[in-house]
Amino acid sequence: MEFTYLLNSGFLIRDDRTILIFDDFEDPAKVVDRTVDEGNFDNLYIFVSHAHFDHFGTHIRAYSSHTNRYIFSYDLKRTKRIRIFPQENITLMRRYSEWQDDNIHVWTYDSTDVGVSFLVETKSGKKIFHAGDFNWWNWEGDTLENRAMMEKIFKKQLKRMEGLEVDAACFPVDGRLGNSQEMGAKAFLGKTKVKYLIAMHRVGYPQWKPSDSFFDGIETIPVWAPTKSGESITIPN
Repeated sequence: MEFTYLLNSGFLIRDDRTILIFDDFEDPAKVVDRTVDEGNFDNLYIFVSHAHFDHFGTHIRAYSSHTNRYIFSYDLKRTKRIRIFPQENITLMRRYSEWQDDNIHVWTYDSTDVGVSFLVETKSGKKIFHAGDFNWWNWEGDTLENRAMMEKIFKKQLKRMEGLEVDAACFPVDGRLGNSQEMGAKAFLGKTKVKYLIAMHRVGYPQWKPSDSFFDGIETIPVWAPTKSGESITIPN
């Protein structure tokens, strides 16, 4: 699989001739435009994990004639922006639901903020997890009560994911969280079986490198933390 960074939590993922696009709110390197223009694919799916401005850009409407399906979190239904999309080509997904066609199988989990996180299995058997805004949001300066509540919500959701096996996981490692920025990713890896971790939600922060203690008690796996739109990696089989 080839992963190309768009911005923030946005990625274009290619698995053979199937393209998956997640949370494309901006694409400074014009990755999606170039891919669509080249036409070197058979199937294209566009995912939006929630309606926050840094995850959902209405410019993705321009790809409707090339898109098999827009797969949106159900909270987008409450936005005016969704009205510009071809309604017959949209699937709105609630948490803990699933959808499939002949090419992909999609499951959703809850978020600890808004919307959903996605698990997608392609026809070739590859599995990708995109967390959206699911994370352990342990904000510095927040009250102890709020921090405890967020920990409880995060761990409750994580329990439902225990044992999940994926080839790659896109997960927030948000620099705004300071010393807590790794907490969610580390806890997630401790309960799941991920072959490759991709850090996201880091616009404006330096490239993340796991701390010396990040892999303590969990399996060491490859990590990619892109910072520049258009960066790509290929994950081997």
